[in-house]
Amino acid sequence: MTKLTVKQERIGPITGYHPWAFSGAFESIPEGLQAGEPVKLFSKKGDYLASGYFNSYSQITVRIWSYDKDEEIDGRFFSKRIDNARQIRTKYVESPLTNSYRVINGENDFLPGLIVDKYADYLVVQFHTRGIERWKNEIVAALETTFSPKGIYERSDMAARNIENLEKTKGILSGSIPDIINILENGFKFLVDVKGGQKTGFFLDQRDKRQAFMKYANNTSVLNCFSYTGGFSVYALAGGARNVVNVDASENALELARENIIINGFNVSKCGFVCEDVKKYLKNNEDHFDVVILDPPAFIKDRRKKKEGIAGYKSINEMALRILSKGGTLATCSCSAHLTIEDFRYLLSEAGGKARKTLSILECYTHGTDHPQLVPFPEGEYLKCFFLSVST
Repeated sequence: MTKLTVKQERIGPITGYHPWAFSGAFESIPEGLQAGEPVKLFSKKGDYLASGYFNSYSQITVRIWSYDKDEEIDGRFFSKRIDNARQIRTKYVESPLTNSYRVINGENDFLPGLIVDKYADYLVVQFHTRGIERWKNEIVAALETTFSPKGIYERSDMAARNIENLEKTKGILSGSIPDIINILENGFKFLVDVKGGQKTGFFLDQRDKRQAFMKYANNTSVLNCFSYTGGFSVYALAGGARNVVNVDASENALELARENIIINGFNVSKCGFVCEDVKKYLKNNEDHFDVVILDPPAFIKDRRKKKEGIAGYKSINEMALRILSKGGTLATCSCSAHLTIEDFRYLLSEAGGKARKTLSILECYTHGTDHPQLVPFPEGEYLKCFFLSVST
């Protein structure tokens, strides 16, 4: 393994177990290092600090995956990491009622740049960095050994790969993959399109929020904005909602939402399906609802666009508040990593002021159990969800 020396003044984050080391942290970087090449980090005194992989095309020079000086990087290394992550999920998440969850959450499971989601008997993987992609064969082999899946599908078609000059790619890596996968979540059935759906096919990180939401739905009219394939809508109907309107820009997503409502035994005639831009719908809608759900895509994908993104969140929440009935509930989310929970709360306060509504926080959520977050790695935080009581 190549040895890299860390400047004395830059040792702190590494000894504090932050998983990233930037180029400015090193005394020098040898020529010819390839992305994905294992490296060991040492202090100027020669003390071992950490191990990781070199990632030359990234602002982050080294991504750390070990603090064991003697750990070898081979197939057994990846099998160990994946099995450790599996044990956490099987202990706290998997049950006869839930067979789908995130298996590997990147840095937080000591496999930086790797995302793996389990959908019933199938796995979907994303390689976010050039460095982790070098180890694709070893990772796929380790996943096969640990899970014995019927198939592994790659969805490395996210915009983040552009940063590292990587082509977007998707396709079968192992076994076979059906066009639609049937999964169980908290006892509910969902149809998931892992080949063409958003992200890896389903928003697994909202599982706990969907379940918590049920108690707010009883005997209410619900508007589910950015409804995608109807996750929150199914839970709303299970919670006793009188009717649910689903609004999404994707006709395919709405069709799956309809099917998900039907296969769970709910009366689809109690539901509306509107294929339209949510902002346009909220602006032109004259109906009022007891409950509004806002679960939009990330409005801030780049920290340079933070001001613009905050304005977008503020605007859409203000419009939602204006169509809420007196005493209504707003379930509002943000999955923008560049928006802190404090910033989110502040912009909601401003939106409430503009809509002349008083907002009270009933519940606040972040990541789910299958999306663990390293304490010294706040950059890994992204999801925020408030359940708000709204009054005039």
